[in-house]
Amino acid sequence: MADQTKVLIVEDDKFLSELISTKLDKEGFHISLAGDGETGLKKAEEFKPEIILLDIMLPGMDGFEVLEKLKAHADASIKKIPVIILSNFGQESKVERGLQLGAVDYLVKANFTTGEIVAKIKEILK
Repeated sequence: MADQTKVLIVEDDKFLSELISTKLDKEGFHISLAGDGETGLKKAEEFKPEIILLDIMLPGMDGFEVLEKLKAHADASIKKIPVIILSNFGQESKVERGLQLGAVDYLVKANFTTGEIVAKIKEILK
């Protein structure tokens, strides 16, 4: 089998990140987890994921800040990592802000099952 696709999940809700990570693991993805924005940024640099799932509400640096820093990164390979925002915030203003900052998609947690999240990741990585 080819190298596993690396997915970084930046999510402070342990239950949710475990749920998604278990599902992705079963699908053959290689997962790294970060519970806050700072760690998420560091992991993006070290782990070099193919895609990032990013929550907005994070301790310390929020998801928007993380996204801004990723998209302004000096390393072009970090800059071009697709980011899917996964948040409980469904307000249009938040969705628009996330997309303007460079996210490839914005998923409202309550509206998507882990299976649908996995399908979305596969679709974006195609």
